[in-house]
Amino acid sequence: MTDYIRKILDTRVYDVAVNTPLDPMVRLSARLGSPVLLKREDLQPIFSFKIRGAYNKISQLSPEQRAAGVICASAGNHAQGVALSAQRLGIKATIVMPVTTPPIKVDAVRYWGGEAILFGDTFDEASAHARQLEAERGLTFVHPYDDPDVIAGQGTIGMEILQQHPDPIEAVFVPIGGGGLAAGVASFIKFLRPETKVIGVEPVDAASMKAAISAGERVILDRVGLFADGVAVRQAGVETFRICRDLLDDIIVADTDEMCAAIKDVFEDMRVLAEPAGALALAGLKSYAEANPTRTGALVAINSGANMNFDRLRHVAERAEVGESREILLGVTIPEQPGSYRRFIQTIGNHNITEFNYRFADAKDANVFVGLKLAGVRREKAELIGQLETLGYKVLDISADETAKLHIRYMVGGRAPPALSDEVILRFEFPERPGALLKFLDQMGPDWNITLFHYRNHGADYGRVLVGIQVPEADRPHLAERLNALGYPYEDETANPVYRMFLT
Repeated sequence: MTDYIRKILDTRVYDVAVNTPLDPMVRLSARLGSPVLLKREDLQPIFSFKIRGAYNKISQLSPEQRAAGVICASAGNHAQGVALSAQRLGIKATIVMPVTTPPIKVDAVRYWGGEAILFGDTFDEASAHARQLEAERGLTFVHPYDDPDVIAGQGTIGMEILQQHPDPIEAVFVPIGGGGLAAGVASFIKFLRPETKVIGVEPVDAASMKAAISAGERVILDRVGLFADGVAVRQAGVETFRICRDLLDDIIVADTDEMCAAIKDVFEDMRVLAEPAGALALAGLKSYAEANPTRTGALVAINSGANMNFDRLRHVAERAEVGESREILLGVTIPEQPGSYRRFIQTIGNHNITEFNYRFADAKDANVFVGLKLAGVRREKAELIGQLETLGYKVLDISADETAKLHIRYMVGGRAPPALSDEVILRFEFPERPGALLKFLDQMGPDWNITLFHYRNHGADYGRVLVGIQVPEADRPHLAERLNALGYPYEDETANPVYRMFLT
């Protein structure tokens, strides 16, 4: 730890990075009953903390290494950090990015003078190509997190937090991808203020550090969620795992809805739009506050960045209310008879309806997809469901069902005929690039009929697709072989109760 303190104090990050403010979140502080402070790394020149570690690493290269140039693999903020740092130091930078990288990020790298090479569909493919170019051209590879100089550069954030808030701090919440930021911040804070908790926060579908600490060794996740792409890392770093295992007090996981709610909190307090990874730490802070009502000292969250495609705001807005427990989505079965709709509306009382979808199913029952506004108190949801069930309604809480929120809420009304008994429903993540759908159709071949297809662009690197395929039971093993050969992440949703309620 002493070595890292020395490295952090000796960094030259302020040649290019700025000492960002630690701003109070007045509205959220009032709601939680504790001072909440936000470390504003969105104010860096590249709108992300990544500039610190990249510059600290590149600035310490030898004259020979500088002359040869640097290379990295990244689809986001690290790429911009390397490009800007190299430009300031007069070094050539090569950035390998997946072909699925949004143009806004590719353009940013080129704006800062980097050579952007698009290669492969995934980060792993881009990284392998970068390593090949490193060997062929004699370049220096700048790792996004698993490097002592990068970790020390990120650790300057911890130093600034303690300088800016000398009063007691109960906990500092740090987003974790590969772990460079958490390792650097924890090294400095635990050295000077060991009583202050340092808590990592990861997406529930990309919790590689939490899995590693639980297993006692680094593990590779089969796949990671893509919503918070800035922290979508399948395996924690060697050095970052060693430090985080020893210094972190805990790791909290947050889901997509909680991140969207945190993005909304940042906007309402600061009029700033954080990217999902940037709001991740605040989502963890809110979960901690709810689980620990007795608190002393301030709660600090690091807003790690604000590089988000504008198109994603629609998705964030849709999910924020659910993440704040201010909206509930229900599938409710009501009698199919005159007056039922009116009686149901009377039952839900003063709750504002945010969504109401219905289609005639049979002469006995009607299935309704309904969204309702809540006051933000978690117990209110259970009380409302209990009230409806007491009155004889069959209720399915679908607030946490990804297929319901991504697809079926927009498809209610279309039902398969009884003859379509061999339909398989699959939820895919397709790379957002020309030819992705054609590749899917080519792989499936002409053997089976596609019975359902739903897609919405969410402004991310990957699109979410719901597909129905008519496959006889005897052909299911053959289907599995083709899906595995295709290589797109997918989930079998054939048994999903929301699908059966509204689409069959």
